Amino acid sequence: MTKGRRTRSAILETALAEASTFGLAGISIGGLARKLELSKSGLFAHFGSKESLQLQILATARDRFVEGVVAPALRQPRGEPRIRALFERWLDWSRASFLPGGCPFIATANELDDVPGPLRDMLVDLQRDWLGTLSTAARIAVEEGHLAAALDVDQFAYDFYSLILAYHHFHRLLEDPMTEARCRRAFELLLERARV
Repeated sequence: MTKGRRTRSAILETALAEASTFGLAGISIGGLARKLELSKSGLFAHFGSKESLQLQILATARDRFVEGVVAPALRQPRGEPRIRALFERWLDWSRASFLPGGCPFIATANELDDVPGPLRDMLVDLQRDWLGTLSTAARIAVEEGHLAAALDVDQFAYDFYSLILAYHHFHRLLEDPMTEARCRRAFELLLERARV
């Protein structure tokens, strides 16, 4: 890897950690440059604009999410084992050491929900793809006979996604020590209902 690629990679990893805590709007070119001991112009030269940097942060988050959550879960047996792996990996993602503020998609969603433009478009596409992955996993579990034939797989994906949103809120904002236990219990109840 060339020095330029190493520098760009270091910038994006640091920026991803910052975005998990402060959101994309909280990313400062000057702050990143100081943290990485680069000049502002040197850092800026890698991306050309703040928006380009922000788009690359989202792309980096997507790649890390696929690598750490989706790909390992898809290697699990079809059906309920795969759904369980998606849940476990997603919980691990939300508290990964390289994401000090938790899930960067959740951190960014509130700031972009009413702001049209390429950043919001990319985030929406990423989240729709993820919901599609959850729906597909549920559909496969139905095909495997693990979940009920009449299951509304899109509702299942919605409920599954909602568990992690609640987990993030209760864990990070409210600092509730029972958060993980409650999230796991809610997940088991979701599966129970889906089997009926």
